[in-house]
Amino acid sequence: MSRTPRNLVVAQSGGPSPVINNSLRGILEAARDLPAIGRVYGARHGIEGVLKEELLDLSAQQAEEVALLRVTPAAGAIGTCRYKLKPKQTEDFERVIEVFRAHQVGYFLYIGGNDSMDTAHRIAELAAQRGLELVAVGVPKTIDNDVGDSEFRLIDHTPGYGSVAKYWMHLVQNANEENAGSSPADPVLVLQAMGRQIGFIPAAARLADPGRELPLLIYLAERKLPLEQLAEQLNTCLRSHGRAIVVVSEGFDVGDFGQVKDSFGHTMYSASQTTVAQIVVNYLNQAGLAAKGAARGQVPGTDQRHSMAYASTIDLEEAYRSGQKAAELAAAGEGGWMATILRQPGHIYGVRYDKVPLVEVANSERTFPPAWITADGADVTDEFVRYAQPLLGEDMVSLPLVGGRQRLTRFEPIYAAQQLPKYVPQADRK
Repeated sequence: MSRTPRNLVVAQSGGPSPVINNSLRGILEAARDLPAIGRVYGARHGIEGVLKEELLDLSAQQAEEVALLRVTPAAGAIGTCRYKLKPKQTEDFERVIEVFRAHQVGYFLYIGGNDSMDTAHRIAELAAQRGLELVAVGVPKTIDNDVGDSEFRLIDHTPGYGSVAKYWMHLVQNANEENAGSSPADPVLVLQAMGRQIGFIPAAARLADPGRELPLLIYLAERKLPLEQLAEQLNTCLRSHGRAIVVVSEGFDVGDFGQVKDSFGHTMYSASQTTVAQIVVNYLNQAGLAAKGAARGQVPGTDQRHSMAYASTIDLEEAYRSGQKAAELAAAGEGGWMATILRQPGHIYGVRYDKVPLVEVANSERTFPPAWITADGADVTDEFVRYAQPLLGEDMVSLPLVGGRQRLTRFEPIYAAQQLPKYVPQADRK
């Protein structure tokens, strides 16, 4: 890499998380002290912002607003996207290179999941072919905890997961109080958790009751189970406890119910015609409960990934350090890597921040360990609890308030001057 400072573009992709902005903050605050990095631009709405040459000047923002990223959830600060650069979209890839060249960009940091790591890798490869000096580094993010491999060799857990796990711990604790109080009329409460085809989020319900004292059943997408068997297990629980809480993954197989897919090909359950939870509730009520009353359902939505009040302080710290690590890798000219979090061996929880090849992450797919699902398919094991519990933190995050309302980051709309003709992304053309 040249010793002349080069500019950096950071972008976000996919669904947000409570702590995604703290990774952004880690990048910005690290970049200020790295002489190799010039100005830092935030691509407005991810890679779409690069294609449209909408580059928010983050170096021109007030330090107070940058600091507030720690307690600003989701992706409103610079925006995210679900626009996928597919290999056949050659014009899009060439446009990215043109924009980077026009703005003296030497570093590209992409915050996202496996698809984002693949995009960063492909852009870096094309830049090298076109003679553009570009370092691409990935920053891990996903509430699903599905980035990496099933052996936890590439990354132990992703920033965002610890906070959503904490959200579900509190949700189930509070739902249990409701269920215990109203069980004579409403003995069954069915809760639907995010997580398309991987069970880390619904599994986090067990963190509310590690001692297994509650009438709690947990069903993951990985373990197919006929609704008849689910009803039998539920009724066994009702006969013993008189009530039950059922947590079911949004990806639990109940057949076709009008699923809607995004541009990545992922099912968008919250945008589909009905929900898994409602189908389960309807079935249980029609089949009959072994207790007086009816089953009810509750489907938390995107609040799972933007509830800053439940954010894990451990998660916030690790998201920040991941962003720092990515900026340091970039400034050192170490492209082709993703910043990662690896757990230290031993009983006392600790992590180290390292790097793993982007191409390995892009071509990997994590699954929920089958050994962490109980034999009856209605719960998770203590081994999962030991894995996930340290990610919760020991305290609640403190939120800055003004007039009782959260004080959130508000960046000034200061953009880099556009150098190129306007461009319509290929997938948006009619």
